[in-house]
Amino acid sequence: MIDLHTHTCESDGTLTPDQLIRAAVELGLEALGICDHDTFAGYDQAAPRAQAAGLELVCGIELSTKLRRKPQSRGKSVHVLGYFLEGPPASEFRTWLEQLQRSRRDRNVRMTARLAELGLEVKLEEVEALGRSLAGRPHFARILLRKGYVSNLQEAFDLYLGESGKAYVEREEPGLAEGIRRVLEAGGLPSLAHPLRLGKHTREAMDKLVAEMRDMGLKGIEVYHSDHGPGEVDQFLSVARHCGLAVTGGTDFHGENKPNIALGTGANGNLAIPRSVLDELLAARAWRELRPQAGQMTHRRDAEVAEEAERNSASSAPLR
Repeated sequence: MIDLHTHTCESDGTLTPDQLIRAAVELGLEALGICDHDTFAGYDQAAPRAQAAGLELVCGIELSTKLRRKPQSRGKSVHVLGYFLEGPPASEFRTWLEQLQRSRRDRNVRMTARLAELGLEVKLEEVEALGRSLAGRPHFARILLRKGYVSNLQEAFDLYLGESGKAYVEREEPGLAEGIRRVLEAGGLPSLAHPLRLGKHTREAMDKLVAEMRDMGLKGIEVYHSDHGPGEVDQFLSVARHCGLAVTGGTDFHGENKPNIALGTGANGNLAIPRSVLDELLAARAWRELRPQAGQMTHRRDAEVAEEAERNSASSAPLR
């Protein structure tokens, strides 16, 4: 059993890298992927610990992107996992991540101000004490809970921090095509994270939407996830085959920030991802050959493909 999608306290998880490695070893996982948001800090700390424990550790990242970037529009949020199966990427990719981290802090400043306008006293210093350089909405939620403004973490998102919440503010995020391109140029395999969250679509519309992402350079899709029951797993396996994409999978474990999701086994034991998923990723070589050279995908092409993808997403009927 493996788990290729987990988070540490270096982004929005609650376990330290050392605690996560120990938990994975105790559970008997054969391989673990750390996919913190916009940072490799958790992976970097975990790597020597995993090696000493004899645990195979996969270097990953999770990027928040917009399906289409346009003025005066929130755009549809799409998360991309980047897997670096031959080791961490070069410094250029890490430098780009630093830009994303700065946009996170700018959003946190504006969200703190918005909460104050609503009469909720949350200091940025309190949030950053929990999340450090990668403080984000889960850390705001914990402060709101600690101060008694909400009764649980989900309520914090429902009332204030979710995209329809009173205190939600936009963060500057890269377009989906740019996120995919950056991962590819850094030598990684970009995979669509938790595809069920794209919304409800007919099977035909989902195939078309994911195929358009494939045309942007997408190489994989997260078939196994804590959101997915057997029906969704079957559906996304079929989508992967239809679009010629690799299969990835993980629990999206966050520790106490998502207490219903267990490491390795997901939500109520709905996952048991076989080792063969990682073996097939490691054996695949075609995606490397398709990696674009820097600048090969033009911004014009990125925008055109993203615009068409969003049109199809917006016009899709409910999933059957």
